[in-house]
Amino acid sequence: MKVKRITQIENYIKEKKEASLEELKNHFDVSLNTIRRDINELAKSETVKKVYGGVVYNKKETTMAYEDRNISHLLEKRKIGTYCSKYIESDDIIFIDSGTTTHYILDDLDKNISFTLITNSLEVINKAVNFPNVTLLITGDTYKKSTKSFTGISENQTIHKFNINKAFMSATAFSIDNGASNTDLLENRTKSMVCSRSNEVYLLIDSSKFGQTSLFTYCHLEKINVIVTDNNIDRDYLDELNESITEVIAL
Repeated sequence: MKVKRITQIENYIKEKKEASLEELKNHFDVSLNTIRRDINELAKSETVKKVYGGVVYNKKETTMAYEDRNISHLLEKRKIGTYCSKYIESDDIIFIDSGTTTHYILDDLDKNISFTLITNSLEVINKAVNFPNVTLLITGDTYKKSTKSFTGISENQTIHKFNINKAFMSATAFSIDNGASNTDLLENRTKSMVCSRSNEVYLLIDSSKFGQTSLFTYCHLEKINVIVTDNNIDRDYLDELNESITEVIAL
């Protein structure tokens, strides 16, 4: 319940722009100590700013609309996604992350292949229903429009039980020192748990995101088995990556 409640509190404060602790306590019907703990959690991600007796919304809207992000570097994203379909084999247990690149994996995949697909992405779900032999498992109970993904308490309770062969992940940013990162705390927890439960991690990321760091790291370079990107990646940066144990494919 905690993760779901924190999401609801964040949405409430975002709508109201500010709220007192007493108001939050009464609205969510929990103790004042519980509200203080939840606010402290949100404050860590700089979503809210604590003020005397309450909080104000503090998060800048850094996430572009999904449709706008999907158009950006569209050809590169399609090429990256369709290339990664070759990694999916019969009877695999895979996770496909939400994002504007990962869902293209299913576009070039044999429709009759049999495997288990775990996802929190609405785009992936809509494509996966056309695969008659795929067992589809959907995580999360709260829909997030800006990323077309599902997050929530049920997601994190379930994922830690899965044995995943291959995880196909997206990221807001990537750097050699800080690995794959994103801006959302709840999605970060999901991504981190998926990577920890996966035998192989594939990062699908266009070259514009390299050399950057977002707010939360969810997977460090040494845990990533393969990075698939486009051929516009800086050559010096590619040389640095090639010195690591991670395989890098620039299409």
